Amino acid sequence: MRHIAGILVLVLAFGTAAAAEAPYDEASFHKLLSSGRPVALDFSASWCPTCRAQAPLLRSITGEPGFKDLTLLVADYDKERALRKSYNVSMQSTLIVFRGGQEVARSTGDTSRSGLTRLLAAALH
Repeated sequence: MRHIAGILVLVLAFGTAAAAEAPYDEASFHKLLSSGRPVALDFSASWCPTCRAQAPLLRSITGEPGFKDLTLLVADYDKERALRKSYNVSMQSTLIVFRGGQEVARSTGDTSRSGLTRLLAAALH
């Protein structure tokens, strides 16, 4: 029984240490920006091969302990037209990183682990 309890504690601790990934929601996004928390906004499309290549890398990177304070919001490229327009996003697979409520980095089409790690780290430093 203690073995199961120990595993549960580890699972819960890891779950709370991981960065949050969630679908884009306007209210949540504005709340995160106004709080100054680090946020990455991922404009993704289900039909986009570059987006499909980025997704597992983003999940892996944001699951690392150093990224536990970062929130990754995934915006549907096809549905969030007003959001795209407000941030001048013309292509899917665009990631915008915010720190202190301000845009600090942007990338489109990067599928390298090192490039995505540097990009997301801009929200934290």
